[in-house]
Amino acid sequence: MENINLPLILTIGVFFTGLAWLFDRLILSAPRRRKVAAVKAEFEGRNITDENSQDYELYHRAMAAAEREPVVIEFSKSFFPVLLVVFVLRSFIAEPFQIPSGSMEPTLDVGDFILVNKFTYGIRLPVINKKIIEINDPERGDVMVFFPPHLPDTYYIKRVIGLPGDLVRYENHKLFINGEAVPETLQAVLPAQKPQFKLVRETLGEHEFTSRKYLRPGQYSRRGSWRVPEGHYFMVGDNRDNSFDSRGWDDPFVPEDHIVGKAMVVWMHWDSLFSLPSFDRAGAID
Repeated sequence: MENINLPLILTIGVFFTGLAWLFDRLILSAPRRRKVAAVKAEFEGRNITDENSQDYELYHRAMAAAEREPVVIEFSKSFFPVLLVVFVLRSFIAEPFQIPSGSMEPTLDVGDFILVNKFTYGIRLPVINKKIIEINDPERGDVMVFFPPHLPDTYYIKRVIGLPGDLVRYENHKLFINGEAVPETLQAVLPAQKPQFKLVRETLGEHEFTSRKYLRPGQYSRRGSWRVPEGHYFMVGDNRDNSFDSRGWDDPFVPEDHIVGKAMVVWMHWDSLFSLPSFDRAGAID
């Protein structure tokens, strides 16, 4: 998904606008208050309530000059609260993403806009992604956003297949975890006139979802076996033959400190700028 480092941009924005706000509050505001008090003292007893009087115009000009803030301070004070709210929401509560590829079809389509829960797997410091408060650990079947080991600055989204200590085996489209086959039920073989792939209903942990598999297994679906080390996770896309995931990476395991959050809901679908947004696919992600 997106490569722009928004957490870093937001952190820098909040830091500098907040620093400007604090500098103004502690240093620059006092001289302005003294100037305002001096203007009020100068015009005390004069006719500053009559809009047609000369004193009224002079008074308001003097007050405007006394209260005037530097442009940088004015903009910083305007943007700081907005940036701070966005920073807190995106860093610790929820973050939106758009799905750019078909690796999670049919669960997630290209153009889906999703919301990712940022605190389910623990509270993390922005930018460095260091967990400071433990809450929950990822579970089998969760759809998770993370940074893959080979592209640590790029967001990926896949399904959690293997937990720390698991033995994951994939053979001819059949998934085994710790020696047990993952239950699956055939839903459809499509297209009907010239079948190319099948839709299979799988159950993994507490999650029941549909995966897509070509009738002829691709290179990552034929055979492989992996033991997941402690503090790492094995990730696979629901579009089993069109997903570059743990089965194909040189380093197949996602470390715990690369986790971003848990994908919770699809809230909108928008194919392109030349199409209208749709809410038909809105709903929870399983």
